[in-house]
Amino acid sequence: MNLTLKRLSLAAALAGSLVGLTACFPLVVGGVVGGALVATDRRTSGAVLEDTGIEQRSASRIRENVGERVHINVTSYNRQVLLTGEVPTAQDKQLVEQIVSRVDNVRNIVNEIAVMGNSTLTQRSSDALVSGRVKAALIDSKDLFANAFKIVTERGTTYVMGRVTEREAKRATAVISSTSGVQRVVRILEIISEEELTRMLPTPPAEPKK
Repeated sequence: MNLTLKRLSLAAALAGSLVGLTACFPLVVGGVVGGALVATDRRTSGAVLEDTGIEQRSASRIRENVGERVHINVTSYNRQVLLTGEVPTAQDKQLVEQIVSRVDNVRNIVNEIAVMGNSTLTQRSSDALVSGRVKAALIDSKDLFANAFKIVTERGTTYVMGRVTEREAKRATAVISSTSGVQRVVRILEIISEEELTRMLPTPPAEPKK
């Protein structure tokens, strides 16, 4: 197995493990491991913890208030929440958004929930594989910091979150769009300047004195 296939297998396994195929409310937590250009997470440590708490509390409250008739994925990045999945009625879609809006630290919600029957396990598995391919493609793109992006795929639509420059956003969109299985790309990105990015990058170690 060559290096690219190994990365694809790793990313696909990661994506598959994060989609709770047997649960009513799978918690999809994005992120990428490995790669040639891996930087630290561009969120603050506090924001990372808050995002984890937002996802967990949101999933729990949805489960308590709506029950098993819906399939909802909650993804938080820098306190901006993406809602995907399916609900039977428009009222349910609005109810889920209201529930999440009352969770502490949520600053914005992007509601991409579809009013339709719940997706099948086969569809969810296919989406997980697509996310795996996207993450592998980002890892193999030598001009991108792969873990600056958070990837979610729902019914063939791939959502990309992160704090990136306009240059990175355009490049990532091109990479994602050309990935097998991606039908549409939705960008939910915070654009930062190249100067901000430079300040985020780790300082290379000093050359040892001879």
